Amino acid sequence: MSTFMIEPGAWLAGRYRLDELVSETSGASFWKATDETLARPVAVWTFAEGFPRTGDVVRAARATSRIADSRVTQVFDADDTAALPYVVEEWVVGQSLGDLLAQGPMAPDRAAGLVAEAAETLATAHATGLYHLNLTPGKLMWSVGGAVKVTGIGVDAALRGLAPDNPGPLDAQGLGRLLYAALTAHWPDASSQPGLRPAPVMNGAPCPPSQVRPQIPERLNEIVCRAAFQAPMRGGPLTTPREVADALADVPRMVPLPATMTGGPAAPPTERGTSRHSGEFETVSATASPPPPPPSRRRPAAAQPDPGGPSGTSSVTKVALGVVALLVFVAVVAGAWTIGSSFGGSGDPSADGTSSDGEDGTKKDEVQLAELEPESAKGFDPPPGDGGEHDGNAKNAIDGDPSTEWKTEGYTSADFGKLKPGVGLLLDMGDPVELHEVELVLGTAGPANLEIRVGDDTDLSALESAASADGVSGEETVKLAEPAKGRYVVVWFTELPQDGKYRGTINEVKLLGNT
Repeated sequence: MSTFMIEPGAWLAGRYRLDELVSETSGASFWKATDETLARPVAVWTFAEGFPRTGDVVRAARATSRIADSRVTQVFDADDTAALPYVVEEWVVGQSLGDLLAQGPMAPDRAAGLVAEAAETLATAHATGLYHLNLTPGKLMWSVGGAVKVTGIGVDAALRGLAPDNPGPLDAQGLGRLLYAALTAHWPDASSQPGLRPAPVMNGAPCPPSQVRPQIPERLNEIVCRAAFQAPMRGGPLTTPREVADALADVPRMVPLPATMTGGPAAPPTERGTSRHSGEFETVSATASPPPPPPSRRRPAAAQPDPGGPSGTSSVTKVALGVVALLVFVAVVAGAWTIGSSFGGSGDPSADGTSSDGEDGTKKDEVQLAELEPESAKGFDPPPGDGGEHDGNAKNAIDGDPSTEWKTEGYTSADFGKLKPGVGLLLDMGDPVELHEVELVLGTAGPANLEIRVGDDTDLSALESAASADGVSGEETVKLAEPAKGRYVVVWFTELPQDGKYRGTINEVKLLGNT
């Protein structure tokens, strides 16, 4: 039976239901499936009739199941004698390294800690005679359970028929490439990786990571070069996963931050507590105020008779006088507020208690900004330029997907050879808008200098500079000192970072203001 004729809904071994075809690889298919017996998602490999490496894959899967390391993807079942041979693995739910890099490179400590875990895992696998030989950002996972997982150990090599005489350097290089990617969000290899830019090239070779991102510690830069490029630097090349693991042994093991966790501060931790009334468990914030103290158990003083007579005042009388005084005070305050509001000007309280500094009754510094949607985008290279600047990719900067990008053309110097003042991305809003700030996701090849220009005409002289930012890369928010009005907004590069050649990159632009 041919695997490629199988449709979703088919069953294997009476318990595995194939739900979704994820990928196909020259005679083998990878499925998301459900183990109906244990009611859990699983990953299933099936093989086309005549696939020559079915037995090798099944044997590698069985060997992988015996590796005593929780970071290795678990193998639950494998059978090459059935009418339809299969391998059943753990379905890892979480984010891959590629997913984590969609927002840009990781902090050096986090990148090193994550790859150190992968290196230790591969070192354990190599000790049992199993290899990976196909390490990519999609194979290194951070699961929702908070664990590192390396997928494809043993199975990937068998699927591809890879059996090199010396696999150690190949997996060491793979680990070095993963660390390069984690540190720079670039891939240092001729093969492309989804969502990652190719590493900039110098003298025919990928640039060291510290040239792509200067804040990378020199020690990590050396480890990448010794592993990924097998460079004969101090200490020599790292030729096995064990050597890579040893080189990274003392880095902190820090939890990667998924994209969904980076948007705001974490909630305060919670702790288990008990209700003071019922004794039942409840969740109590660790930052909550302590419960009020119990009432005083002192015996109340004996009631004393009112002194009465002309020399004293009864308690009832004192209460009555207090109430009258309070009413008089409230009346005076209300009258003063009414009189003041009749003369109220800028900044006086309005009926709902807010300041009337703004036209809509809100304070000027509390104006709610809306996202402004451009109608179109194009490259902007006014005279003495040729007019266009990779116009076909300009839409990538406003498609809401930070994994796509628009780039300027490549130049031989950061300042365009002093032949023109700059180039940029022109956003047509359709109608004039009031712009307050611009959120950018830029390339990470190096720092760039840019301006935000706004105007009602596409002539450069009609586009006034509303804000500037120097030495920026990655995620950057540019706030205008004063709101600027106009139909056109230009992100204008005045100095470019080096990315092989010198070029500016914009993955995403978000404009905030009022229409």
